[in-house]
Amino acid sequence: MIYRRIAGFSKRTAPALAVMVTMALPLTTAHAQEKIRLKFADWMPLSHYTVINGAQPFMSKATELSKGKIEFQYFPAEQLGKAKDLLTLLQTGVADIADISPSYISDKFAMSSVAELPAMFTGACQGTNAYAQLVKQGAILAEKEFKPNGVRVLVSVAYAPYKVLTSKKKIETIKDFSGLKLRTAGGAMDITTTQVEAVPVRMPGPDILPSLTRGTLDGTLAPLQSVKVFDIQTQVKHMTTDVSLGSFITVYAISDRAWNRLPEDVRATLTEAGNFASKNHCEYVDTQEKKVVQDLEKDGVKGNTMAPGQLKALNDKLGAVAAEWASALDKRNRPGTAVLADFRKAVGN
Repeated sequence: MIYRRIAGFSKRTAPALAVMVTMALPLTTAHAQEKIRLKFADWMPLSHYTVINGAQPFMSKATELSKGKIEFQYFPAEQLGKAKDLLTLLQTGVADIADISPSYISDKFAMSSVAELPAMFTGACQGTNAYAQLVKQGAILAEKEFKPNGVRVLVSVAYAPYKVLTSKKKIETIKDFSGLKLRTAGGAMDITTTQVEAVPVRMPGPDILPSLTRGTLDGTLAPLQSVKVFDIQTQVKHMTTDVSLGSFITVYAISDRAWNRLPEDVRATLTEAGNFASKNHCEYVDTQEKKVVQDLEKDGVKGNTMAPGQLKALNDKLGAVAAEWASALDKRNRPGTAVLADFRKAVGN
């Protein structure tokens, strides 16, 4: 099994190395016993729980099921490119599989942010399973979003509902959000932030800490389990734990270019391994949520809930976000209303 970094590798050598990898490790299917080598590009660091509970189990299970026929060359931590560039790496053949986060390239995957709308689900598995139904072959997001971009989803990941963490001001009422510069992941989360009269600042996870340190952010919307991954707990003092301000989606997708060159047994193996990894990741997230709150409080991030009556008022206010999101897509000739209806049906709302 191969899921490792290449010794001496750095971001500056990425373009040249990518060419060497492409030449040295072709995706081969000519002989039944020949190895299938797949290049997997990820933007997340090795320490991230999604790598540990998603990427690694996916590769391990695929290698196990194929009896070693499938091998991976794994490039974590933006070694082959930034999160926003990984779709391009798939489309150009530099990578075979990549971690694509739709919010970071919302011009290409605007409808996928349906799973990032506020108050849509209460747990990671509920959100993951619903999103997976929409990206399976023949379903609306697979046909309307992923297929036109030349990729298909192997692993679906929905995070626990986002909370709000702030460096100075504790959030207990709707008015407390007003004017705060809050990091978002883009997509539907921008609408959510604007709805509570805060200022959305779109950026990927690795950029949150330096922005908090410089004071260009007042806080962030984030899943609590990602806080320590990016050392955000060193700069925030408060977390409001009972809100559901959306979520974040990331997928491991394979290019059609790579998929079409694979024999049927390898396709089946990758599909099974993908389903295994999706389940493994969401179950980990759901079982760890309470412990994460306790750990963050030990690190000095004080938890609180909304003031009496304010959580309901917040959810009522955020109820308009989904309709606004769907309407905006409909006006761009994208089936936002249909996607929202399908997701609500899948999630059980």
